[in-house]
Amino acid sequence: MKIALLALLGLVLGALGGAALGIGAGLAWTEIFKTSDLKGYSGMLVFFTFMPLGAVIGGLGGATLFGVMAFRDTKIAIERESTRRHDS
Repeated sequence: MKIALLALLGLVLGALGGAALGIGAGLAWTEIFKTSDLKGYSGMLVFFTFMPLGAVIGGLGGATLFGVMAFRDTKIAIERESTRRHDS
């Protein structure tokens, strides 16, 4: 249960962070490649392309990272308990 909850937390935090990074990358893209601002094209490009992609990539990365960290923590905790029982 701990692994699932931490993976969900990683998903949410990763999605928020990835969306923010996606907006930053999109703004940089529009400045570097001089994207047309006619009828808000550059804004639509940033908020309908880069932000969702950043949120998806960040969410998956965050969920994976937090899930792996929680899984390894559980594995280490079990090993610690077993060494204590053998010492007694």
